[in-house]
Amino acid sequence: MANNDQKRDEGYIEKLVQVNRVAKTVKGGRIFTFTALTVVGDGKGRVGFGRGKSREVPAAIQKAMEAARRNMIQVDLNGTTLQYPIKSAHGASKVYMQPASEGTGIIAGGAMRAVLEVAGVQNVLAKCYGSTNPVNVVHATFKGLKTMQSPESVAAKRGKSVEEIL
Repeated sequence: MANNDQKRDEGYIEKLVQVNRVAKTVKGGRIFTFTALTVVGDGKGRVGFGRGKSREVPAAIQKAMEAARRNMIQVDLNGTTLQYPIKSAHGASKVYMQPASEGTGIIAGGAMRAVLEVAGVQNVLAKCYGSTNPVNVVHATFKGLKTMQSPESVAAKRGKSVEEIL
């Protein structure tokens, strides 16, 4: 049940990636609950994701949005694209993201597209291999974005100039 709602709140772009109904079987029958996966970003490099669970869909989405705002990271972007190609994995999901030239757009599918859109990436080529479970794809995308560093920060750590490392 993939869904892509989008709202702007407090300068943040919020996207609903997935709502899933799960059932717990008890003596008297089944108890249905809902899980929501959301991503939140400011469109300038800050991005977070969260999961929420509740007996009602709106409450699950609200919990997921709050969790996403608490779980935000800063991504060093190169203008409107990535610094360099990234490979990352989480569980059986593997993702590959590559910087693209101006005007390319976001060429990515499903959950990865939502993360890149709210992060402020506008030009990227991305592919998901293996499992396309939205939860694992979002985790893998975050791992990759978290490890990406700007040439300036790498040069500072090595004690060299940016021209020397490029």
